[in-house]
Amino acid sequence: MEHELTLMAVHAHPDDEVLGTGGLLARCAAEGIRTVLVTCTNGEQGDDTGGAKPGDPGHDAAGVARRRLAELAESAAHLRIDEVELLGYRDSGMVGWDTNDDPAAFANIPLEESAGRLAELMERYRPQVVVTYDEDGGYGHPDHIQAHRITVAAAEKTGVPAKLYYTAMPRSGIKRMFEFVKEAGIEIDFEPPEDFGTPDELITSVVDVSAHVEAKVKALQAHASQGENIFFLRMPEKVQATIFSSETFVRQWSRVEAPAHEDDLFAGLR
Repeated sequence: MEHELTLMAVHAHPDDEVLGTGGLLARCAAEGIRTVLVTCTNGEQGDDTGGAKPGDPGHDAAGVARRRLAELAESAAHLRIDEVELLGYRDSGMVGWDTNDDPAAFANIPLEESAGRLAELMERYRPQVVVTYDEDGGYGHPDHIQAHRITVAAAEKTGVPAKLYYTAMPRSGIKRMFEFVKEAGIEIDFEPPEDFGTPDELITSVVDVSAHVEAKVKALQAHASQGENIFFLRMPEKVQATIFSSETFVRQWSRVEAPAHEDDLFAGLR
């Protein structure tokens, strides 16, 4: 093969690499596949010490960014990620926040600039498989949507990836997950609507990552500053093992012949 097998995952913030692709990254590393993580922002709009939110007294965006990038390095070590590339853009914050209007926010960076930088990374690493979010960014976050846009643009510009995937949360899986949460007595202030997540029939790829649950949990724990927002960490180990045992994706396109339903994102490439 002309180039070594390589997976590239493009994510918006430090900690995003774990939930949807942590098991995949760890599994690929165990299989000898080179893994490259591209993180687009520094996560400035995350929680500060004591759970202080952006705009609250004592919230230091620069300090939050430093802490979150250090946590990202620890998470990457647990997942055995070979290369972590930081685009370094400013976190745009959640939909409707004043930070959405910051010209330096990732969501406001001209596409040709940010996609161009990602295209350079694709040319350098030559990933056969690229994974990012769908058109809605999974749940509508401006930075997730922008990560989707630059990934598609860079893939199309370079023609490097043989296969492009979107992370997915199947609706049936979300329903089961929230049932587990309630059974475990964990209180969360969110109830998913019926149409939340990806319709099950659109899922093309289910990857068994059960052998890497421990690494995934440790990677999540590494992002301790955001622990209040990661309710998965409050679940019993048995529930974590069930929820984290597989990861699901929607194959957007493939330039190699591959089965309609896969258990390996590198099907057709090895």
